Amino acid sequence: MPLYEHVFLARPDISGQQVDQLIDHFKQVIADNGGSVGRTENWGLKTLAYRVNKSRKAHYALMDIDAPSAAVSEMERQMRLHDDVMRYLTIRVDAHEEGPSVMRQKRDRDDRRRRDRGPRDGDGPREDRGPREDRGPREDRGPREDRGPREERR
Repeated sequence: MPLYEHVFLARPDISGQQVDQLIDHFKQVIADNGGSVGRTENWGLKTLAYRVNKSRKAHYALMDIDAPSAAVSEMERQMRLHDDVMRYLTIRVDAHEEGPSVMRQKRDRDDRRRRDRGPRDGDGPREDRGPREDRGPREDRGPREDRGPREERR
């Protein structure tokens, strides 16, 4: 049977539990039509790139599907009719990825990078400059040598 990756967006005003119920409902639709669903991931509430149905956010969910095309067509038909589903996308793949999806890996990588790096830039004083008092007031430093007075620059 062909393999598919399916991502859908659910309305932002429903809870995470309701999104899990949607996933279970569509898994049952696939199973009733002779297919199976492997990995499922609820990516949570995320900001959209542009407004969809007057919403700026949506719940994202991923499903790895091993089913005939008729089962996927039936699931997509039911998603079009369902009020809580805003958008969906199904693509055919040669093989399903092992382990967590890229969305899950990204979050892990960012956490690891932040821990390894130490304090963020701008968290403390700059080491290449001393305190402001050591540099003296601006007017004591005089005009810049590469420029003349303001009248001559115009």
